[in-house]
Amino acid sequence: MLRKARKKRPVWEHFNINTDLHPHVQCKYCFKDFQRAAAERMQAHLDKKCPRAPNNAKSRTKKQNNSSKIDYIDHINEGKKTFSWESFNVNQCEYCFKKFKQGVPHRMKLHIDEKCPKAPNIQFRQQNITSTTNDHVSENEQKSLEILLFKALSSTKTPFSFVDDPFVIQFFKCLRSSFKLPTEEEIKMQMNENIQSTNVDKDNMDSMHNLETRYQHVTKTYKEAADKGDIMAIHNLGYCYQNGIGVEKNGIKSFELYKEAAEKGQIDSINALGYCYENGLGTEENKIKSFELYKEAAEKGNIISMYNLGNCYRLGIGTEKDEIKLGIGTEKNEIKSFELYKEAAEKGQISSIHNLGYCYQNGIGTEKNEIKAFELYKEAADKGQIDSIFNLGCCYQNGIGTEKNEIKAFELYKETAEKGHLDSVHNLGNCYKLGIGTEKNEIKAFELYKEAAEKGQIKSLFNLGCCYQNGIGTEKNEIKAFELYKEAADKGHLDSLHNLGNCYILGIGTELNKIKAFELYKEAAEKGDLDSMYKLGECYRYGIGTEINAIKSFEYYNKAAEKSQLIQI
Repeated sequence: MLRKARKKRPVWEHFNINTDLHPHVQCKYCFKDFQRAAAERMQAHLDKKCPRAPNNAKSRTKKQNNSSKIDYIDHINEGKKTFSWESFNVNQCEYCFKKFKQGVPHRMKLHIDEKCPKAPNIQFRQQNITSTTNDHVSENEQKSLEILLFKALSSTKTPFSFVDDPFVIQFFKCLRSSFKLPTEEEIKMQMNENIQSTNVDKDNMDSMHNLETRYQHVTKTYKEAADKGDIMAIHNLGYCYQNGIGVEKNGIKSFELYKEAAEKGQIDSINALGYCYENGLGTEENKIKSFELYKEAAEKGNIISMYNLGNCYRLGIGTEKDEIKLGIGTEKNEIKSFELYKEAAEKGQISSIHNLGYCYQNGIGTEKNEIKAFELYKEAADKGQIDSIFNLGCCYQNGIGTEKNEIKAFELYKETAEKGHLDSVHNLGNCYKLGIGTEKNEIKAFELYKEAAEKGQIKSLFNLGCCYQNGIGTEKNEIKAFELYKEAADKGHLDSLHNLGNCYILGIGTELNKIKAFELYKEAAEKGDLDSMYKLGECYRYGIGTEINAIKSFEYYNKAAEKSQLIQI
């Protein structure tokens, strides 16, 4: 009876075999090919023809010459012939070269589907698997996973930059496609947030104690490793002292640790040391030194330093800021600032993605491109960058790079306001006051202005003053209005300077003082406030708080008119 040949399944195409019952094999030692694997022929090849076959591959019954008989006597096994397939490459995966002595289809398919690291469709299959399962990660689950990841990195003294490696990102996507792997920047933010965590019941002393105990354990681990010279631990210990993680905040200690690690070449510490010099943390403020350190770390590939260096070129950190110089020994260079943001953004640095959007929106170092700005704000917003979420709201409100959508703007302001973003709290107040994306609610507007003003938001101080002056969402209180205008004016707010002048000229919440009013209008006008330019023209024309001066009057009327035309353009 003829034996029916079994039909090979599709998986066999991924293996170096024939469809014959006798597979194609290759000698491991001389690489001779055998189209049909016959044990007798293969053994004969090893015994007589293969020049490189070792003695233990040869037949144990083969008669040896006199010189080899002594060497081979230990391999004789009572004349029994044996044959080992280990001398030949059989049933081998063509991608990773794993060998299978027996071509069992389900084992081979399992290998291609789940185990072979080089199979061409493995990435597609992994995504397919995760996308067809109920793998949604809730917000609480995401937070818990981030905390576990932070603890794992801390306990193993792994650099936080680990999470920015593209292979690590792909690995986590394969495990849980809906889990958003945080960036190094977000991990560090998570550490800060955990210190002030709102998820811990402040009245529950056990919870607070347990949290503090975990931080103390992490810090102790860093201390032990730092004492042994581990430079990553020295850096992380500096971070703990900087932010009060498991220890009391100590800027001097933090600075010293960063300096120690930086001198040993730890790049994150070079950047952190720059931050210390820039902000006077644990040392005297030294913007020039700060710039130099950011530049050093950026040149070594530190993406946060690229961002910081971009700020230096744009804002004049590291030298006296004027219209000519910006940076160290270099002319003002917004193009350089733009390029640094772009380089860091392309490497995933979220704040740089945001700042790059700002450059495109305002034409800093590049041509204006509001569509590109909108796209970058959206990219950073999707990664949780709170300033970008706010700016995205501004784009929707004003139609910058996208169609106007006041409802969407309102929702975005609300989202970030709930996270404590003060500009968003202020803008949300504007939405309620003016009915932008929601129904008008002056009481709610007043409450939001008050909330933001109490936390130092200058524009909200001004708007709150307007509410008290005009009885918007609250009872009129001109004295309170005057006080709020004064507080905001002292912080340099131009509209408040102007309104404070109005208070003095009209006696709103204070005594009449036309000279003081004139001085305030003049100060605000010289800083570019349009309404104050016009008021100053009035003062010179009618001699309010100053002598009549027709030439000066005309000059300021003209300045106001020119500025008004520019604004309209």
